Amino acid sequence: MAGRMTIEQCEAALMSLPGWSMARDGTAIAKNFRFKDFGAAFGFMRAIADEAERMDHHPEWLNVYNKVDVVLSTHSEGGITEKDIALARAMNKAADAA
Repeated sequence: MAGRMTIEQCEAALMSLPGWSMARDGTAIAKNFRFKDFGAAFGFMRAIADEAERMDHHPEWLNVYNKVDVVLSTHSEGGITEKDIALARAMNKAADAA
């Protein structure tokens, strides 16, 4: 891993990640996903759980019915890294498929 990204690097990466924004004073990125129903939201979470395990990088998330609110940060680096950006990309792709 290349280490923690600068604010400028994060902002540039977020330009290609629709719906994602900086959170927690620039130490995380966040997105609120909405699905047609609970089954679709849970299917999204199941797909991402498998991907997160492969990446050894696990999201903070909250699920209520059709909503999945996500916060990504690499705690060992104290902020946002390429791992967070990669998982955000995987989440956007999985949400599009849900």
